[in-house]
Amino acid sequence: MAERDSGKIKRIAGQDVTDVGTVDDVKSSSEGGLLGLAVDPGYPGKPYIYAYYSGGDDNRIARITYQDGKLSDQQVILEGIPAAAIHNGGRLRFGPDGFLYAGTGDGSDRPNSQDDDSLGGKILRITTEGKAAPGNPDGRVWITKGHRNVQGLAFDGNQLYAAEFGQNTWDELNAITPGSNYGWPAAEGISQLDGMTDPIAQWHTADASPSGIAFAKGYVFMASLRGQRLWAIPVAGGKRVGEPQAFFTSQYGRLRTVELAPDASLWVTTSNTDGRGGTRDGDDRILRVTISTS
Repeated sequence: MAERDSGKIKRIAGQDVTDVGTVDDVKSSSEGGLLGLAVDPGYPGKPYIYAYYSGGDDNRIARITYQDGKLSDQQVILEGIPAAAIHNGGRLRFGPDGFLYAGTGDGSDRPNSQDDDSLGGKILRITTEGKAAPGNPDGRVWITKGHRNVQGLAFDGNQLYAAEFGQNTWDELNAITPGSNYGWPAAEGISQLDGMTDPIAQWHTADASPSGIAFAKGYVFMASLRGQRLWAIPVAGGKRVGEPQAFFTSQYGRLRTVELAPDASLWVTTSNTDGRGGTRDGDDRILRVTISTS
């Protein structure tokens, strides 16, 4: 588990919480800090974790050795991702192809999203050395552009889904196809613009403000901050196949991240102590949620 403002990484085993170290050079802000975390799929043979963090002038991805319960040997593998007080993206996810995917934000500078030379407003696909993964369109580090602020990434097999903060009107869930343009800043939500790919689902910002997502049992589960609920969106083959359902509305406050646990339950984190929510007894917390398809 990563803490955005402190830069700390903690290991949770049952109800035991242990500090394993702090990511160096993390600079927190309104929406910046230690933002993403992923474990090497070759662990423990490859004893690395990967962190996406704000470093002051830019956002970066680092590879950090994790052995004997401690962090060491932090190495920046990719830098130069636009950073600002807001719109930093930050989600990391290893794909079934073994490559590392990262969602970035426009760094509060809208033209970045359409600028092929900028890493802002993109979904990146890189090797564990920080290079463009084989097969990326035009050999670039990124595979899609036209994003405002990607907050969630999840795979169903080879199909990638991404959750994205909208501006004032529509938040989005997108089915990702490499080489596609998702429209920002010309498009927000379903716009049917030539050359732009529309989302497969959209929500008013008061009902979502989506953050982390996870795929399980035919659904993308989407944690919502301003919306204070967990959305379950039925999907198949990159399409939405039913109406989204909302759970826990206003029950636990702002929900930041959802992850599929090894026992097929969901881990859901709250985000009420970030200065934008009402703090509740016990905040912030990690919830364990079981999934029923009946």
